[in-house]
Amino acid sequence: MRRKQLKRTLLFAAGAFVALVGGGLLLFAASIRLPDFDVATERKVEQSTKIFDRTGKILLYDLHENVRRTVIPFDSISRHVKNATVAIEDAEFYQHGGIKVSAIIRAVFVNITSIGFSQGGSTITQQVVKNSLLTTEKTITRKLKEWVLAIKLEQALSKEEILSLYLNEAPYGGSVYGIEEASRRFFNKSASDLTLTESAYLAALPQAPTYFSPYGDNLKELDARKNVVLRRMVELGFITEEDRASAEKEVVTFQPQPEKGILAPHFVFYVKSYLEKKYGSGGIDSRGLNVITTLDYELQEKAEEIILKGALQNKEKFNAENASLVALDPKTGQILTMVGSRDYFDKDIDGNVNITLALRQPGSAFKPFVYATAFKKGYTPDTVLFDVPTQFSTACPASSMSNISPCYSPKNYDLLFRGPMTIRQALAQSVNVPAVEAVYLAGLTESLKTARDMGITTLADPARYGLTLVLGGGEVTLLELTSAYSVFANDGSRNPTTPILKIEDSTGRVLEEFNARSFRVIDRNIALQMSDILSDNTARTPAFGERSSLYFPGKQVAAKTGTTNDYRDAWIIGYTPSISAGAWAGNNDNTPMEKKVAGFIIAPLWHEFMEFALQKFPETGFASPTYEEDVKPVLRGIWQGGEMVTVDTKTGKPANDNTPASRRREYVKQDVHSILYWVEKDDPQGPEPDNPGNDPQFTRWESSVRAWAVANGYGEKGKLIPLNNN
Repeated sequence: MRRKQLKRTLLFAAGAFVALVGGGLLLFAASIRLPDFDVATERKVEQSTKIFDRTGKILLYDLHENVRRTVIPFDSISRHVKNATVAIEDAEFYQHGGIKVSAIIRAVFVNITSIGFSQGGSTITQQVVKNSLLTTEKTITRKLKEWVLAIKLEQALSKEEILSLYLNEAPYGGSVYGIEEASRRFFNKSASDLTLTESAYLAALPQAPTYFSPYGDNLKELDARKNVVLRRMVELGFITEEDRASAEKEVVTFQPQPEKGILAPHFVFYVKSYLEKKYGSGGIDSRGLNVITTLDYELQEKAEEIILKGALQNKEKFNAENASLVALDPKTGQILTMVGSRDYFDKDIDGNVNITLALRQPGSAFKPFVYATAFKKGYTPDTVLFDVPTQFSTACPASSMSNISPCYSPKNYDLLFRGPMTIRQALAQSVNVPAVEAVYLAGLTESLKTARDMGITTLADPARYGLTLVLGGGEVTLLELTSAYSVFANDGSRNPTTPILKIEDSTGRVLEEFNARSFRVIDRNIALQMSDILSDNTARTPAFGERSSLYFPGKQVAAKTGTTNDYRDAWIIGYTPSISAGAWAGNNDNTPMEKKVAGFIIAPLWHEFMEFALQKFPETGFASPTYEEDVKPVLRGIWQGGEMVTVDTKTGKPANDNTPASRRREYVKQDVHSILYWVEKDDPQGPEPDNPGNDPQFTRWESSVRAWAVANGYGEKGKLIPLNNN
């Protein structure tokens, strides 16, 4: 009896709760008034988002300044763009009553099971409400208002009127709002004359107008989204499969981007893209945000001046018409300078493309990540590797020096071979053969992990790369490469790259503010060893000369160049503890430059920038690394043999406990071998290998080294060699 009574009570309470909530929602819905779309005062007040430099005083760009919008009747809009918009934005537009219940349920589920209120599921009707009537604040109350207003709007207006409102309000990038303005800006024609292909392009933009901008870096992604629009139009019966195939092939020419008042344009649009990704694309321009960025505008101005002047000179000297530069603060990850090309508005070189974000092969600029990985395993800067002709491919005879696939026998940029070299010498002089040996010793997967830990995200699949990785076989961006080098500058700790110091909304509420997030990714001593090598002017002099563009008298600046084998890219990345700067030279269309190395092409531009930057960020020098002494001879620079002998210089016999220090002299018994004879690849400081021949590379390296030894007078075994002659 009690159980039945309890059940009735619970049912009554549940019913009362549902009635109460339902009644509350009805009262809430009834209280929301549908504004008059013809009355300007009823519309949402738009406030301009402004982007400033790090001082908060220099306005880089006013995103909503000179907003352009031309309202046109529904009948004056091409049917193609109407259909394309419905296809990609709201396929059920003509069936629903303003909202889609399934989308709402999904949104509610995601939002209550995640941090923040972020899931959308908006129909075109809801987007009209958001764009015209409501703030972009992400709260449950605002979302409820949006749903209620969308239903009321559907009851008050026809589908054509709602779609007309959307097309006349939608953001198409920058200050361009509405389909008529977008049509004239991009294609120099009225919206009534848009072709199917042009309509598909425009329908692709509102989701992320900065990311998909035809003036930005993601033209391939824009083309792909245009094709998605066309496929959806086929699925909905708006066009035929033949129409789609023809439209996909059609080549569309966008009007040149007009020049306008904007400072540091590549950086500004990088920031705008960041804002859209984080806060959504809808209405970013008009949210009234105050964005204080990390940009040092004095440094930016100087970099733009240097890059423009240098790129024009390189065009005449080296057939390299473009250049770019980015600089970071290693201690914070803040972007100080971003110059994406010699001139953003130069359409002849696709100047609007931001090369600091473009995927290019880094050449030898990738080598430090491989050597750092080798140091992790126990190899040292004094480890000896042999720069001799070597066939690395097991698919080819060891005696073959062919470099035609599947064979791989790399050469150096000057076609010379130098014999035994320490890692310090090989890296400082950017010698290729020891670097290929190093990536084998360090491990391909391990080297990629080091690069990834240090901030390079584009080399995801180890199966795509081989030993050529160390010579720049993968693709990276200048921004990520410069950021990764800043880990060396910051003693092994990484700071994620950021362009933002502070963002406030129109009420002064802080949406985000910079907080340092430093975390260690490589051992401090390894980072210091790398900086010690890359700033060693004596070690690099044989390749670059004593007074090269990498040298700063009286200052300790680390630097590494890189040139791709086909001379399509020239790089230099350099740093002090206070600033990390990377620069690139080449051609956007990927045509090769004159056959000159980066030291001639891009290093002079970088040097001029660093000279200026070091006045603002004085060089403080790197801490001194420590080096192990109690290691195998080959790991401490001794390549002539592996057995050490201390001799009494008076008697000529082995020294004993009674031999005074003044008469002791250390010798090595001559027995020249490749490093794989002396060490196990994955445990270099462990025992010598019992059978070196078990390593698949051993016979290849060994035969080349033995041939070099015999040819250069080091073939005799057992001869005592004094160490001071090594």
